[in-house]
Amino acid sequence: MRPIATIASLAAVIAAVAAGGWQASPQPSDSPPPPAEDGKLRVIVFGAHPDDSEIKAGGAAALWAAAGHHVKFVSTTNGDIGHWRMAGGPLAQRRAEEVRKADAILGVTTEVLDIHDGEILPTLENRRTIVRLIRQWRADVVIGPRPCDYHPDHRYTGILIQDAAYMVTVPFFCPDVPPLGKNPVFLYASDRFQRPYPFQADLVIAIDTAIEKKLDAMAVIESQFLEGGCGGHEGLIPPGPDGREQRRAQVRESFRRRFASEAGRFRSRLVETLGEGKGRDVKYAEAFEVCEYGSQPSGELRRALFPGS
Repeated sequence: MRPIATIASLAAVIAAVAAGGWQASPQPSDSPPPPAEDGKLRVIVFGAHPDDSEIKAGGAAALWAAAGHHVKFVSTTNGDIGHWRMAGGPLAQRRAEEVRKADAILGVTTEVLDIHDGEILPTLENRRTIVRLIRQWRADVVIGPRPCDYHPDHRYTGILIQDAAYMVTVPFFCPDVPPLGKNPVFLYASDRFQRPYPFQADLVIAIDTAIEKKLDAMAVIESQFLEGGCGGHEGLIPPGPDGREQRRAQVRESFRRRFASEAGRFRSRLVETLGEGKGRDVKYAEAFEVCEYGSQPSGELRRALFPGS
């Protein structure tokens, strides 16, 4: 955030925070864009809120990062109303710090956009922002939500990502950032919505070797998971000196079951791609659907990011 120059401006900021309407400045990337040609793949994952990318792709991202690939998580809103007790700038700053810690555990780069929680729209300005981010990362793969979801931020983030497909290659759209020479592969993260059609697991990745790292990342996003986000309450944390650790253990176990259910849900696909023995042995998984608007995943990309697919 820029230094506050005057007492008057300080008073204005304090008043805005008190009113719950002040927005945190955009969070800068923790590292510059990866080298253009280093033999590694570049993946950018968009979530609507600071926690969505971590939930949907944290295990795969940890595996990809450990293999040397370049992964960036972007939250398209700052999450500044996503808590039952606090809001505004203080919450936005807290949530940005939480995902920085989580993403450091996973080994990925973080960026949080300066858009109010609950207010992102599929505007031309926001389309340009998404296109610029994809180009700056020189992405081979772009991941985000499907545009059918209960939450408007999720839906409109999905639409913005669809709208960025192909446009990232058009030279005179956002000419301030060089266009990509090839349209990336665009993928949807898994969901359970049925209309207009159910999620299709085109690519499934076993995350058994990354599950503890992913659970560690979930546990540091305390405002959302330990404290329950906008639907939480005081009673979620057991009383006493060990209450917070008890709650942390509960959260880890809940997420462990959730990611195990994904492996069960896509078991046939795991068996198909990994073989009967290995496919049956997978305990935890993440799944992705190929968006037809982007390039189709090559055999090389499948081998690098989705072994056996």
